[in-house]
Amino acid sequence: MKVVCVGGGPASLYFSILMKRVDPSHDITVYERNPAGSSYGWGVTYWDELFHFLHGVDPESARAISECSVRWDSWIVHLHDRATITVEHGDEGSGVSRRRLLDIFTERARALGVRIEFEREVTDEREFPDADLIVAGDGVNSVLRERHAAHFGTEIAVGRNKYVWLGTTKVFDSFTFAFTETPHGWIWCYGYRYDQDRSTVVVECSPETWRGLGFHEANEADSLALMEKLFADILDGHSLMGRTQIDGSAHWLNFRTVTNRRWYRDNVVLLGDAAHTTHYSVGAGTTLALGDVAFLVDALHGDPRLAGALARYERERRSVIRAPQRAARYSARWYENLPRYIDLPPHQMITLLDQRNSRVLAYTPPWLYYRIGQITGRLSALRSGGGPTWQSRSSE
Repeated sequence: MKVVCVGGGPASLYFSILMKRVDPSHDITVYERNPAGSSYGWGVTYWDELFHFLHGVDPESARAISECSVRWDSWIVHLHDRATITVEHGDEGSGVSRRRLLDIFTERARALGVRIEFEREVTDEREFPDADLIVAGDGVNSVLRERHAAHFGTEIAVGRNKYVWLGTTKVFDSFTFAFTETPHGWIWCYGYRYDQDRSTVVVECSPETWRGLGFHEANEADSLALMEKLFADILDGHSLMGRTQIDGSAHWLNFRTVTNRRWYRDNVVLLGDAAHTTHYSVGAGTTLALGDVAFLVDALHGDPRLAGALARYERERRSVIRAPQRAARYSARWYENLPRYIDLPPHQMITLLDQRNSRVLAYTPPWLYYRIGQITGRLSALRSGGGPTWQSRSSE
């Protein structure tokens, strides 16, 4: 097949790798509009399940990713001046630099014979009349998807809260949550390291708190200085790093959940964030995108008819995506309704933080949900058996 991949993110690059591994005769080119090495983003999270999948389908790139990754197996939750709690969570997570991940995939794809062209923006699939397949892996703002949004049935739900994606030189040994109360409401962050000397920090708050703290009119330098002050307890004197906009402001966003009724049109197929997004609080974006890749490659080599293969990919993968997207919506809603939980006793609040993906929690009084969980043994924050460790400033 002659294949064109639009977008140089993990999904497109890994698709090109797996296609070449299955059949080296495929003619594949990846087009990325940005210069090489200009990736946005600090760190990518993934779990053991994803690593085992990567190792099974392409051991070479999996080993390179593993060598560059850092791991954690616990949470630390800071609740303003009320408590600091360590939870031995039982699930091991990993982080890796997004730029390094892209470099690994780029090097591996080129070694297999894939052509990669940077600084080439594709706005119309008709630029490639001889392509058998065009993969739209160009992200949440997919140009190819938007050209045919009515066909794809694209819907975008905009989240209520404001958030900003930052980096820091503070190295978090555990996945770290911090909730800080201000005169204008709560603001919180979570941080995780992605290499030996850097961590990602995602800061979130309600729009009322965001405006009350003056972020709506502050430049990036002032915004970072205020956030460093608000989260001084966990940063230990380290600075925050942002991504300055053209107007000098901080890069605050509202999360957009993308869904599509159709995932292909003729020979154009959606992949990764172009097809679907899940709220960042569940840390599943990269995992789901690479899962799309596996389904699509399998479908293409299991059915010689392109239309049949793309229909199978759409049908089977959309079915798989529903559950994590639903969990992500509930997780986002939990944070949007933080005042509902924040005044609970600390150990209850932490347990319900772990349960934020539950479809029941949003419709049940928090204290009742917690009590029922105690009775049935279904609460999972303490599932490792050791329970939370109260480190300091503990109070009920």
